[in-house]
Amino acid sequence: MIRLSELTEALTETLADRVAELRLVRGNELHCSVRPLDVAALAALLRRGFGAELVFMAAADRRADRGVFEVHYLFAPEREPWFLHATAAVPADAPALGSLATFHYPASRFEREIYDLFGITAEGHPDPRPLVRHGFWPADYFPLRKDAGAREFSDDGQAFPFTEVGGEGVYEIPVGPVHAGIIEPGHFRFSVVGETIIDMKSRLYFTHKGTEKLFEGREPAAGVELAERISGDTTIGHSLAFCQALEAAAGMTVPERARYLRVVLLEMERLYNHVADVGMIANDTGYAVAHSHCFRIRERLLRLNKQLTGNRLLRGGIVPGGVGGDLPAGLDLPAEVDSALRDFEEIVGLTLENTLVMDRLEGTGRLTTRTARDHGVLGYVARASGIDTDVRRDHPFAAYAELSFRVPVFEAGDVKARTLVRVEEARESAGLIRQAVERLPRGPLAAPLGELPAFAPAFSMVEGWRGAIIHWVMAGADGRLERVKILDPSFLNWRPLSYALLKNIVPDFPLCNKSFNQSYSGNDL
Repeated sequence: MIRLSELTEALTETLADRVAELRLVRGNELHCSVRPLDVAALAALLRRGFGAELVFMAAADRRADRGVFEVHYLFAPEREPWFLHATAAVPADAPALGSLATFHYPASRFEREIYDLFGITAEGHPDPRPLVRHGFWPADYFPLRKDAGAREFSDDGQAFPFTEVGGEGVYEIPVGPVHAGIIEPGHFRFSVVGETIIDMKSRLYFTHKGTEKLFEGREPAAGVELAERISGDTTIGHSLAFCQALEAAAGMTVPERARYLRVVLLEMERLYNHVADVGMIANDTGYAVAHSHCFRIRERLLRLNKQLTGNRLLRGGIVPGGVGGDLPAGLDLPAEVDSALRDFEEIVGLTLENTLVMDRLEGTGRLTTRTARDHGVLGYVARASGIDTDVRRDHPFAAYAELSFRVPVFEAGDVKARTLVRVEEARESAGLIRQAVERLPRGPLAAPLGELPAFAPAFSMVEGWRGAIIHWVMAGADGRLERVKILDPSFLNWRPLSYALLKNIVPDFPLCNKSFNQSYSGNDL
């Protein structure tokens, strides 16, 4: 690719003493090694000369075979299908690297997570407070190190160091971590004057499950069932990202029929979640009839899912090398989806014509384009705030490059915009399902995965229904999974919710929160 040849030349000329081992991998990935304290210079060159930003970071414990820790950085431009993958070897006796937190906010989150799980310090980080780590973790316990064993935990009773907001008339309202209903725990602390929110701090990770640790030592194919359960409403998004990463590592090609069926499954998942979310947003304005009907339509779609894969959440749909099954004989899936969409359109029309609903949605929970971009926001939250991004178009996977679809983008950044993005995306999903089924080629459903090369990292990016999902995998010398790192869009989207709430009133929190609808489970890995 022309841009990668230009980038190679720029790195050779500008950062020759800081970047080494340049090599082209899989045709559109430039891999290199970089010194731990020189990552900022690399990031600046990529932004300034090539419009590429950091999208992902992963750490790995390589002390057993290399005597070091590794930190891996993935950079990508917004609208060009290439990546730069940089690896920094971090000394085991003094694990530290240069921080990118003040250069690009998403790095702040990754670096805090890496310290909590690996004990690798980001020097110069402006906010070194714990992210994943809770008060009862021993100070020297880093669970993703290979030698981290079972430990005794005890709560020291220390309060979490929230930054307090003072001033006349300011008071705090704590919400959670235990909530009414069946959602997972999260603590939200509001600083309020009257009913107006002037600050909100969130604290998550109350149910950190050690998901990435559970991948270690598994046979690659055995990781699929774990990937499916990272976030229950994103079965296909995560299993597809995981399987595509395995396939990239193995250097295999997925059969054409499977590529099109993967589009069908991913869009079915997008469709049923967007329909449900529109109903839940309407419900939080008090318009319960729309909620009831949207969940009735969601039930129709879940039953179609059961016909497709034998599971209402589409588990078993994606396997390494392809898909788990074909379209059922006699099922006219496009007709069934179009019928459900027409049903949904009627409810959407009634909802958008309701002035009481619109009064609650318009102008509420506004997230500006600049704030969204600064925080690396993903998915429908980004597109509702004027950021034109979608992995299906920008970094095509499965069969999306052969299909036609529109990426809806709205500028307002409020709850209404986040609702309308969902409506438009539901329409596009129905169109994509029809195209994929009508163009479905003949052929096998899957191909053998083959062996994964040892210590050769590979990754995959998928546009799940919430936004971009990244899975990064590395096999060990025995062919089993050595390290799996996961990025759910919720990891980056939770924090900007605080900004969307500013100058809103406390009763609008549930509505704003639902319009973001981030995953606790996908964040609390």
